[in-house]
Amino acid sequence: MKWRRFNGEHIHLPIKEEVKKAIIRETENGYRLKVCIGTDSQVKGKETEFATVIVFLREGHGGFMFIHNEKTRQAYSIKERMLVEVAKSIEIAYELCYLFTEYDVDMEVHADINTNPHFKSNEALREAMGYILGMGFAFKAKPEAFASSSCANKIVN
Repeated sequence: MKWRRFNGEHIHLPIKEEVKKAIIRETENGYRLKVCIGTDSQVKGKETEFATVIVFLREGHGGFMFIHNEKTRQAYSIKERMLVEVAKSIEIAYELCYLFTEYDVDMEVHADINTNPHFKSNEALREAMGYILGMGFAFKAKPEAFASSSCANKIVN
């Protein structure tokens, strides 16, 4: 998986090492961190592009993020696509959760799924919530899910 910073700079270390370095650096600088992981997608013609973000929030002092983009030609229903987004977020959250536990960093998984039943993405809400909570992760959906609905959304649009 290729990851990059928001400024486009490629991350050459494995993501686990880069996240660990970031946690150590930020806590040594006196920041209390919270991490939010989210994925958004955009269908462009025959391709679907996914963007997964790891957002680091420095309590009261802004934040930064690491980004991974992926494209596929697989066709999805809206519900399938929402659940693939959640699966991508959970995959990275699961890979990194031992670091967040070790360094006492709060972590949430954000799903770009609307809590309003009038939106099509709402069809996936119950399954997504069960999946995320079943893995033991804190969960946020729209409108609180800024990692997916704002940060990742900017990357795929």
